Amino acid sequence: MRPTPPRPDVTRVLVLSLLLPLTLLPARAVAVPRAAAADAGWSLAPAGGGRPSFYAEGAPGTVVRDTVSVTNGGGHPVTVSLAADGVLAAFADPRVLVPARSRAEVPFTVRVSGDRTGTITARDAAGRTRSVPLRLRAGVPALSALTVERVAVRADRITYDIVNRGTTTLSPRLAVRADGVLGPVLDRAPRTLPVRLAPGTRTSLAEPWPDRPALDAVDVRLTVTAPDGTRATAGASARFVPWAAVAGCGGAALATAAGVTWAAVRRRCGRGRPGRKGSAPDASTALPDKRIRPLSEAGTTTGAPT
Repeated sequence: MRPTPPRPDVTRVLVLSLLLPLTLLPARAVAVPRAAAADAGWSLAPAGGGRPSFYAEGAPGTVVRDTVSVTNGGGHPVTVSLAADGVLAAFADPRVLVPARSRAEVPFTVRVSGDRTGTITARDAAGRTRSVPLRLRAGVPALSALTVERVAVRADRITYDIVNRGTTTLSPRLAVRADGVLGPVLDRAPRTLPVRLAPGTRTSLAEPWPDRPALDAVDVRLTVTAPDGTRATAGASARFVPWAAVAGCGGAALATAAGVTWAAVRRRCGRGRPGRKGSAPDASTALPDKRIRPLSEAGTTTGAPT
């Protein structure tokens, strides 16, 4: 179905969206030639003539405009109610009065929501109905779109998810790079992954890394590329520490520190203990007290010898 351009005799223009409620033009009555009015009944058909049914094509969600004609070939006015079955449609005038020997053209919009088949139906006051088939076809454009998510560095591998957010099946390529403190530690050229991702699907994968650094801080970046060149990147950071070696060195350092501390304590205690040099003599080893007495006390006499 293609949009109908405004005609010179139409005084207003339809602006309607199924998503935003706007005002639609009312139906316009057009006189019908007497040849077409020979049939006393009324009929329903796509506007413009020559089309047995309605057809609309577009991307999902597209709102397309068309016009339905209600022709009254009788001598009395007829009122009909318009409705859609099987499709999402909105009419400028869901209920329209068609004068005798006239045609009312009612604009409507229909939303393309997939490959569907429905009908546009009109019903008069007596319960008589007329209908026209309407077919919708969703033309989905080819679009490549993908993302890399949930990147994490494990013991000996890098885990990640790839999500196909486009409309085509993908066989992406992967490149891996990791930079450490002193420079690159991992640099793998792009290669095609052994997976095929359907639109809207997710897959979890792992990249082996058995020779990762034992001691380093690294930033890992993954780049995935679709066949048409569309790419996405994501990364993660990790810190590698050899905890077993650190624990062993820590134990040795602790033992050394304990030994040094104990030696220091012993030296400190030795300086505070009394020593033999410069100390007061013990009572058991002291020499006898030898005092000097006057000669008179020694019992001796003075003078020349006789």
